[in-house]
Amino acid sequence: MDRFYPIGTPGEPWDAANKQEWFDAQTVQRSYNDEVLSKIEALDDSFEVFTYGALPLDPERYPLKAVKIESANDEAPWVLVTGGVHGYETSGVQGALGFLANDALAYRDRVNMLVLPCVSPWGYEVINRWNPNCHDPNRSFVANSPSEEAAAVMNLLGEVGVDFLMHVDLHETTDSDESEFRPALAARDGLASDPGLIPDGFYTVGDTENPQPEFQAAIIAGVEQVTHIAPADDAGQIIGSDVTQHGVIEYPFTELGLCAGVTSARFTTTTEVYPDSPNATPEICIAAQVATLRAGLDFALANS
Repeated sequence: MDRFYPIGTPGEPWDAANKQEWFDAQTVQRSYNDEVLSKIEALDDSFEVFTYGALPLDPERYPLKAVKIESANDEAPWVLVTGGVHGYETSGVQGALGFLANDALAYRDRVNMLVLPCVSPWGYEVINRWNPNCHDPNRSFVANSPSEEAAAVMNLLGEVGVDFLMHVDLHETTDSDESEFRPALAARDGLASDPGLIPDGFYTVGDTENPQPEFQAAIIAGVEQVTHIAPADDAGQIIGSDVTQHGVIEYPFTELGLCAGVTSARFTTTTEVYPDSPNATPEICIAAQVATLRAGLDFALANS
């Protein structure tokens, strides 16, 4: 069943005027400065905080911040954590910040870390999946990226110039995916929009080309101590993809331009929590993201 979206003409891709109409309809609903930058600034001197870019829309309001922890151990591997690639996915941002504040230093003797807590700060403020130009940053980790947010991350990684052992990209799947973002995507591209199902619970997305099933299983086991894991539907799938093991599906990261495929790390995953579940709270979702990082780090370090 096709669903009406109030911008554009059904069956026709959006033109520049439609995209401007969409942008004009977005409103700031929370503060990047108060909820993200202030927490980064509150980190102690054990962390190196630096700016790796800014959004052209408003560079002073939307600086792009990275947090680095370098180990005194010359043999320590590097790990990358990204949150807020989709700015509306709150627990990814707050999970990365919570891990930095409460857990990261416990790993300092064994690992170097690069953490990008909020890749898409405008999306965070307006609570939207897209960037101001109607691009999905998490489909834009490609050459000549149309997303300033994705391009800034790729430029930073090129400048850092290290090999990563692990990359975890923190995400959510929300009811608004179905009520707003999938219909908007279909309207933008002039396609039909058919209803889908939102999985109730946590799951991970592994890379089809590098699935690392034991790594995914270790994360599921760690998160299962915090919140419930999404079951497969009647077709044995989660959001249209076959479940390869309890709570795990796979996507081709590089082919789809996903953030989790931006490095050549051995261990990679994308998390998905469900904040709209009657069995979850914002605090539980944040805790699930932190549990992911702890379980992933413990496994990666034990198996590197």
